[in-house]
Amino acid sequence: MKNVAIVGSQWGDEGKGKIVDWLSSEADVVVRFQGGHNAGHTLVIDGVTYKLRLLPSGIVRKDKVSIIGNGVVVDPWALLDEINEIKLKGVEVNQKNLIVSEAANLILPFHREMDEIREDAAGKAKIGTTRRGIGPAYEDKVGRRSIRVMDLISEKNLDHRLETVLMHHNAIRKGLGKEIYKKDKLKENLLSIAPEILKYSQPVWKKIDEFKSQGKKILFEGAQGILLDVDHGTYPFVTSSNTVASAAATGSGCGTNSINYVLGITKAYTTRVGEGPFPTELKDEIGEKLGTVGKEFGTVTSRKRRCGWFDGVLVRQTIKISGIDGIALTKLDVLDQLSEIKMCIAYEVDGKKMDYLPAAVNDQLKAKPIYKTFKGWNCSTKGIKKFQDLPENAKNYIKELEKFIQTKVASISTSPERNDTILIVDPFKS
Repeated sequence: MKNVAIVGSQWGDEGKGKIVDWLSSEADVVVRFQGGHNAGHTLVIDGVTYKLRLLPSGIVRKDKVSIIGNGVVVDPWALLDEINEIKLKGVEVNQKNLIVSEAANLILPFHREMDEIREDAAGKAKIGTTRRGIGPAYEDKVGRRSIRVMDLISEKNLDHRLETVLMHHNAIRKGLGKEIYKKDKLKENLLSIAPEILKYSQPVWKKIDEFKSQGKKILFEGAQGILLDVDHGTYPFVTSSNTVASAAATGSGCGTNSINYVLGITKAYTTRVGEGPFPTELKDEIGEKLGTVGKEFGTVTSRKRRCGWFDGVLVRQTIKISGIDGIALTKLDVLDQLSEIKMCIAYEVDGKKMDYLPAAVNDQLKAKPIYKTFKGWNCSTKGIKKFQDLPENAKNYIKELEKFIQTKVASISTSPERNDTILIVDPFKS
């Protein structure tokens, strides 16, 4: 059996929740390795809808261990709220099925405020963050002034760490004409919830090593998409962490040889939330139709997603960057009503044809898509579970897509329902 990493091959929102749920039923351990509560995964199990933000998708299934790795930034109040939410839906959460890395960094109220202050001050140059403090928390981590889960153990140590981080933040707040942040009330609030957080705290790297030695199947669950990776995405319109598959090793404390198969979740068209380049964006009735039929609104923020044609150039690029072995093609049924479907196969930038997206944001914004056009199938694919049962034009589109991105299609999703999936390759057994 293999350990599998799941990543988004586009700008996020590719439908990872359904695929992760499907695979977590096979896995023994599910690990979140980056991001924060800005990522939303929607699961529907036995008619019950779960909207998870920080908790790994395995938490809603019995006899699974869910891990929040050291690479995740954790808002402790948001985590406790989410635990309480799913407990009310009958899900059991305890120290046996939830582990939080002792080295995970905390998102604190002043991080959220800083996120809002910056976005509001940026005006048209804003990044389009979720304003949940993710970026400022990662900045403090890199600046070596962050509060980590383990810091909640000692009041004396917590006091010292808060002084260090607030010295930095209050200097910035003063410069922006904002009120300085008081330490004592925050310390009191943190100490009051510390027992509830610390009871889940363990050395995650050690637990994963134990699970590996026991032959457990581990699923590494990514958040956002590779095009939002802080190194490889459309910088600066990116998230604050590495979203590529190799981040699963760093963000959980295991070697890269622990990941045996990388599955890239890939939407049959393209969407993006927030600001930034989007070469195939459609600002017409087709774009509106994709958004309406696909119900393209954010799980966490409810923000409307921008929609466009499938960008084969970008997906091929992210596949190579992240070492993706196969893709899970989602939302094929959203294309059912279109008589014509397009796929981007190259760009034109200042009159020059390019087969990749350049790194400079100015060039990205100027990139004009060059399309290949396919005939639509104008009939329903919803609920189809065998490839041979798909309409001929749908099969043709998938085969050409697979050929262009130079990677096998491992599965095809034909509705939001978990069982409406065409399984071609089982990542755990391939």
